[in-house]
Amino acid sequence: MIHISESLVLQTVESFLTPDELTTLRKIMDADPQLADWAPRFEAEVVTAPPQAQEILQQATTRAMPALRRAIPSLRYAAPWAYTVLTAGQRIPTHVDGIPDPGTEHCRLGRIGVVLEEADSGGEFYVETTADDGIWSGRVVGEKENFLAGTPLTRSVPHAPGPDSNPHHSVPGWLAAADRTRWLTDAGAGVAVAYGAQVIHGVRPVRGGRLRKFVTDLLT
Repeated sequence: MIHISESLVLQTVESFLTPDELTTLRKIMDADPQLADWAPRFEAEVVTAPPQAQEILQQATTRAMPALRRAIPSLRYAAPWAYTVLTAGQRIPTHVDGIPDPGTEHCRLGRIGVVLEEADSGGEFYVETTADDGIWSGRVVGEKENFLAGTPLTRSVPHAPGPDSNPHHSVPGWLAAADRTRWLTDAGAGVAVAYGAQVIHGVRPVRGGRLRKFVTDLLT
């Protein structure tokens, strides 16, 4: 059974990518005509990483699984890796992914991100904690969904935009109203940061240069 702590975890894997792997991945991305100068249309947009990059990232994920499973025992799979870019003035506003489909066979317990290229300034990943009741949806799951009985679920902010709005464009009102404490990370290129699906998080504005990173979902 899945414990709520697995959805609230924060775990780093230092040297997730070796210096040689980082160099190779940069060459792969820079050589791809569709991705070398790709820019997202909206904040939090991602594209699937090319096959050569997938191979390196999956190997790194396999190496890291023992460390990740110590923190997330129910973790079984990582989804295919995606790629995103943030340039000066861009950010990922504070949000929480949530667990909208807890009863699915491969439920998303969290995400993992690794920086390919650090911004010259800004672009730091952060998490936030709060005791405010407002982030919780009121929904409770249990053994039917393979969670411990009485596990509460947070509200969620989907990554994909709707036809008339981008949910990541601003902090939702229910989250903005909560008193929160921010914890800033300094994980550099090659360091993986895994975080539970019910962890509040975001990325500070890039002030100079560009931030390039890979992300994927962690699944049961």
